[in-house]
Amino acid sequence: MSKQNKVNNAQNQVILYGRHAVFEALKNPLRKITKVLITAENEAEFKKEFRDIPYQIVQKKEIEKVLPQNAVHQGFALFTKSLPPVFLEDLIQTASNKEKCMVLILDQVTDPQNIGAIMRSAAAFNAAGIIVQDKNAPSESGAMAKASAGTIEFMPLVRATNLSRAIEQLKKAGFWIIGMDGYAKQSLKDINKNAKLAVVMGSEGAGMRRLIQESCDLTVRLEMNPRVESLNVSVAAGIVLYELSSIAA
Repeated sequence: MSKQNKVNNAQNQVILYGRHAVFEALKNPLRKITKVLITAENEAEFKKEFRDIPYQIVQKKEIEKVLPQNAVHQGFALFTKSLPPVFLEDLIQTASNKEKCMVLILDQVTDPQNIGAIMRSAAAFNAAGIIVQDKNAPSESGAMAKASAGTIEFMPLVRATNLSRAIEQLKKAGFWIIGMDGYAKQSLKDINKNAKLAVVMGSEGAGMRRLIQESCDLTVRLEMNPRVESLNVSVAAGIVLYELSSIAA
């Protein structure tokens, strides 16, 4: 499939909700926005932030009609096209002039809120991007954007057709592939941070698939109480990103 076809297929309608998600989307020039709904009590704040963007004043129940049940919208909703895709080649190009950087590879992580929360941590700790397998990863959604607190607008999310092939491309570009495995002998804190690192995280239950694990240059574990079997993948990702970031150095 050509890049242009992928771009066309990606442009599906998404409804974003929540203050941070909506405000960040409105600041993103790549967004194709069709409608903005806000409640009356939010009008003054909205007009102060976005003077030239048209909007509709509606009751909360009108927003709730178009959102999933129990979605926390804070009086803001936005109809938009999904973001254009980011390609692995773009991520590699961005990293080409850096001596050190990190990306996350998510293998079989399917919950949109987990991916959104991981985006937020990735943005907080200066990751270059996140890579998921296109077939198994959820599409962009309001839940993902809300969990990301708006960082979905600027944290690159690459949807790779084949993760093993993506890993090989990263290796050729100078990345070390680090797999997170609770049974690994080596600890995350002992690896060299001054390099280009691609960290693979599997799902909370199944972990990494065998072929993906075999593609790793090494596997490491998080140091934690042995009575705790595992952490939620978004929590674990936040710890990994902090440990490898310049902030923790």
